[in-house]
Amino acid sequence: MAPTELLIGSRWQASTGPGRTREVKSPFDGSAVGTVALAGPEDVDVALAAAERGAAVWRRTPAHERMTILLRAAELADERAGKIAQTISAESGKTITEATGEASRSGDLIRLAAFEGTQLYGETLPLDANRGTGFDKVGFTLRQPCGVVVAITPFNYPALLVLHKLAPALAAGNAVVLKPATSTPLTALELASCFVDAGIPEGVLSVLVGSGGVLGDLLVTDPRVRKISFTGSTATGEHIARVAGVKKLSLELGASCPVVVLPDADLELAASAVALGGYVNAGQVCISVQRVITHPSVTSDFLDALVPKVKAIRTGDPSSAETTMGTLITTAEAERVERAIAQAGTDGARILTGGERDGAVVSPAVVADVHPDSAFSQQELFGPAVAVSSAADWESAIAQANGTAYGLGAGVFTSDVAGAIRAVREIDAGSVHINWTPLWRADLMPYGGLKGSGYGKEGPRAAVSEMTEVKTIVLHGRPW
Repeated sequence: MAPTELLIGSRWQASTGPGRTREVKSPFDGSAVGTVALAGPEDVDVALAAAERGAAVWRRTPAHERMTILLRAAELADERAGKIAQTISAESGKTITEATGEASRSGDLIRLAAFEGTQLYGETLPLDANRGTGFDKVGFTLRQPCGVVVAITPFNYPALLVLHKLAPALAAGNAVVLKPATSTPLTALELASCFVDAGIPEGVLSVLVGSGGVLGDLLVTDPRVRKISFTGSTATGEHIARVAGVKKLSLELGASCPVVVLPDADLELAASAVALGGYVNAGQVCISVQRVITHPSVTSDFLDALVPKVKAIRTGDPSSAETTMGTLITTAEAERVERAIAQAGTDGARILTGGERDGAVVSPAVVADVHPDSAFSQQELFGPAVAVSSAADWESAIAQANGTAYGLGAGVFTSDVAGAIRAVREIDAGSVHINWTPLWRADLMPYGGLKGSGYGKEGPRAAVSEMTEVKTIVLHGRPW
């Protein structure tokens, strides 16, 4: 792979358009990280045509052969994990410690998907239960690949969110056209190289780097595409749903994840968990803690425990092992978050620590006395700040937790089993964590939101199911 090559149909090709390259820069200091080729409209057509041909071959490839190729890709991801981590950190501003953790999960995630791609079970149908006919017939269901999958990924986890789409789609026998975030394309290309070098067949994998405004609608509206898997903003997800046409969709969208701290909670545990869950990747995580809802009797003690832990978070050069929180993805994003925190203070909340900006770095903030209906609670922040509000009773806490348009993840801290059971039944979120924050994910578990946070599930087993279709087969015999 050369810096100015496109991956189209599993083959590296020179970019033909004049001036069609982009320099990727570090959000920390603006230094050049690498150069990528940008795809144009004509490349979309070439990639989809190749994907159609590749899908026809790949779906006829036995599952054990697909698995062998994916397992080799997993080995290559393991071998290249150090380089992948450096790329993640350099282009996203994520700390090298966090980037290393992300890169180290890549191989295992591919292996999980490779296995699930061999487990496409169907079921037998009790046709003899049909009155009057059916005993002389045998019915069963058969899963098959969708065909061509378009995967669109964001910047915040440029390895894991690519692989949560790419690996299950390939394992299930689909061809994939991947459009990664333009700010973090190098990680996607490094991972794609693992699959190409592992022997993925011609046509099966393309990576198109470029503006969503240029490529997005061309990809999602094309009738050759049968499945779209998108992670990103709610506004973009709603647009895709409007224009895509008759296709399968998985949409992982925005969030404003709550954590409820009940009077019987372990406050030290809750404060330690929130000090992690609100600030990992500078808060640029869909399941980051954005809202903490405390009972008034423990609010003061919780804040006394939380604020020192947040003040101890060290910002700085993401490549340094001493740095515990990196940058936002751009200075413009940092400015937006800085304004949102300041506005919360203007609206009557108390900024207990943080909120200052230095370039693309915003110091981690704790904001108390936030009104539950304020923009700071209701709108996704995607930055390193936690809003703390109070709820006088359990019903009010549940109402606040459910009181946004979103429903991706939630956490509840309590020592009461009955309260925990009530929480998991009444909180409307795709995942509910008891005695931890929503910022915890095992790659094998189903993952996805309710309400405005989208629909469809990721996690290799769930994603393979989403990326296959079911046929009903009936064998007709003669009446006995």
